[in-house]
Amino acid sequence: MYEILSKVSLALIIAGFISCSSPEAKQLKIEEKQSEKDSVSLLYNPAEADPRIDEFMKRLHARSGFNGNVLVAKKGKILYQNSFGWADYLLKDSLNINSKFELASVSKPLTALGILKLVQEDKLKLSQTVNDFYPDFPYPGITIEQLLTHRSGLPNYVYFSDGIWKDKKVGMTNQDAMNLLIEHKPNRYGSPNGRFHYNNSNFMVLGSIIEKVTGQDFAVYMMDNIFKPAGMKNTAVLSKAVYEKIPTDVIGHDKIWRRSVVQNFLDGPVGDKGIYSTVQDLYLLDIALKEGRVVKKELLDSAYVPRNDPKRGNFSYGYGWRTFYPKDHQIVYHTGWWHGFKTLYIRDLTDDITIVLLTNMANASLSNLDDLYKILEMPILRQNAYDSNGDLVN
Repeated sequence: MYEILSKVSLALIIAGFISCSSPEAKQLKIEEKQSEKDSVSLLYNPAEADPRIDEFMKRLHARSGFNGNVLVAKKGKILYQNSFGWADYLLKDSLNINSKFELASVSKPLTALGILKLVQEDKLKLSQTVNDFYPDFPYPGITIEQLLTHRSGLPNYVYFSDGIWKDKKVGMTNQDAMNLLIEHKPNRYGSPNGRFHYNNSNFMVLGSIIEKVTGQDFAVYMMDNIFKPAGMKNTAVLSKAVYEKIPTDVIGHDKIWRRSVVQNFLDGPVGDKGIYSTVQDLYLLDIALKEGRVVKKELLDSAYVPRNDPKRGNFSYGYGWRTFYPKDHQIVYHTGWWHGFKTLYIRDLTDDITIVLLTNMANASLSNLDDLYKILEMPILRQNAYDSNGDLVN
């Protein structure tokens, strides 16, 4: 009997050892350790907030109508984070630091990361065309790279679909939007690689290609391959094609009347928009990108290379990132504006500064940030602040 029990115990120990050393168990341990590191990265004591940033943000809220969340970090430390105003003006629900905002076009650099991850895994090439995935696509010769850099010449699905989509309360899917382009063939803006033309169609098509290549819903792919590896626990793709009402407590508001902006069929397609996140999650993404946990450094660096003629000497566009390179400085960023939300995500790669501003009041508050840049001793990120030579003029 004793011998039998000993054998059983030994078998259990061996099984436990094998279980603990399995790839799944090892991955779980890695994720647990990373989660602990992320918790340390998010440590913040309001009593130690930079008083200059606090004064600036309170003034931006009082004078410019900033309504939203903010996080500012430098060299691995959060200098300031806070919430200002309402999640829903009608209900007077206060925002909190974990409130999820529609990122609007700040979704684009995240979609670009999803594409680059597939490139890294040799599942697609930047030189492939849309027709490789959608043979009936009526605009031949458009490459993945041209979509990433807004050089496709495609028509904007947001503008022409309004008169075609019948039930404005039912969200389109990405495949619906692709079918509209294929069926109706609206005139294109230009030839492939002809010139830069910022356009939501480019990243909606990229989201559709991700679904074709992976056989997964865009939301599932992004969760497994971008959000989870980056530690973004409060980030998700939310589409009105899936939800009758997108499940978020943060409501977008009109800039004048403070009315809530009603979601409609255009809140269905994703990739160009449709990712909801928090200021802290975007900070964790910044850290994960610098550590190479999402895509390899060499590939990520290629995304930051300006691929279009610089505007006023400094401003251009890479693979899903707006680029700002004033005099020995490297900044990548993106802005967003959609259905009552305005967003700004800035990553100063030279001085290791991260700024995240997420608002649900579509006003001009994010255009009045010069004093914040001066506090952080970084270049002023405002296009009309520079002349054609790239020199600061005001």
